[in-house]
Amino acid sequence: MRHFSYVDDKRASRLFHKLPSPISIDSPPEHVAAALGATLYSPGTRTTLAKDVVKQAKHGCLSMVLCLEDSVPDDAVEFAETNVAEAMQQLAAKSSGSKSSGSKRPVLPLLFIRVRTPEQLERVAGLLGPGLDLLSGFVIPKYENSDGVADRFFEALGRVQRDYGQDGSNGARRLRVMPILESPRMIHRETRDDTLSGIVDVTKAHREDVLAVRIGATDLSSAFSLRRSRDLTVYDVKLVSSVIADVVNVFGRPGDDFVITGTVWEHFHNAERLMRPQLRMTPFQDANEAQLRQKLLLKGLDGLIREIALDQANGLLGKTVIHPSHVPVVHAMSVVSHEEYVDALSVVGDVGGGANASPYRNKMNEMKPHQAWARKTLLRAEAFGVAAEETTFVDLLETSMR
Repeated sequence: MRHFSYVDDKRASRLFHKLPSPISIDSPPEHVAAALGATLYSPGTRTTLAKDVVKQAKHGCLSMVLCLEDSVPDDAVEFAETNVAEAMQQLAAKSSGSKSSGSKRPVLPLLFIRVRTPEQLERVAGLLGPGLDLLSGFVIPKYENSDGVADRFFEALGRVQRDYGQDGSNGARRLRVMPILESPRMIHRETRDDTLSGIVDVTKAHREDVLAVRIGATDLSSAFSLRRSRDLTVYDVKLVSSVIADVVNVFGRPGDDFVITGTVWEHFHNAERLMRPQLRMTPFQDANEAQLRQKLLLKGLDGLIREIALDQANGLLGKTVIHPSHVPVVHAMSVVSHEEYVDALSVVGDVGGGANASPYRNKMNEMKPHQAWARKTLLRAEAFGVAAEETTFVDLLETSMR
């Protein structure tokens, strides 16, 4: 797949200075992690999962999680496991059937399964059959290692990798995991530092098996009976934002190269507004897109837009989402601006130091301090492309939400 592949060539050439690069299940892990974008969660109990996956891929979703954890009632877990396995097998049959018949293969997003326990990870892998070849990996909830749970997840993953030849050896693809940092021990002040230290140690020990690190705001909030409204971002919930800052502090250091994804946005229909809208009118009026602004406000997506901007300012890339309407917003916000791109090009590789005015002549670029930022920006540019000089965020939104 490729981000914005649904945009026709003529329009794409106007919108982009540099097109996004194609991403597949076999792409280098650092490219896959940077390109996850809006990771759409779907409960494993949905009986139309296979159709849903194909449909969302056509609409630009590049990564999906089929969830067997919190979105599934305890008494429906067995059904959800079977349902997910059958959906993956159906998708595999469509892919292999199209290949043998010469017809066009269905475009599929990167697929992950969120499991509850190490035992379930192994059990589900065994149920998938040929569908395992379509899987990018597993999502691990409540991730921490105070009682060795994380170690047991990696042990289970290792057995699956070896038993099914998904360990990256001899040119084979490697199944990876995305841990979710959401344990109450992380939000409680007296246990946070030790918990994070243990998490970092076990994660770095299994670095080749970890695709990206996710943060679970819902569980972190629930530890204090909190839930943010659509008018507030996660950064307004100080207990949770302090955890995000500490996670970035330990996982976001240059050299470790972990992608840390933004927390879930769980609202998808507007209700009565208490706060003022968070989108300025001027950019939309200049682009003759006042109706687009109204559409975003009516769907309550202005709060999502603000949270994504704050995610990026705080070192997060990509986002967990629970509704298809969120996907185009996340992707439009992830495109690298032309200004960011030329700044990054002017900095990257110049490790001799010094400072110069930016190519846009509106800021100072310092060669040593901005190296890590430049490398991350160019990786994001590979995944999401670079906007043309005259392309605005409103243009990208309008294109994404067609």
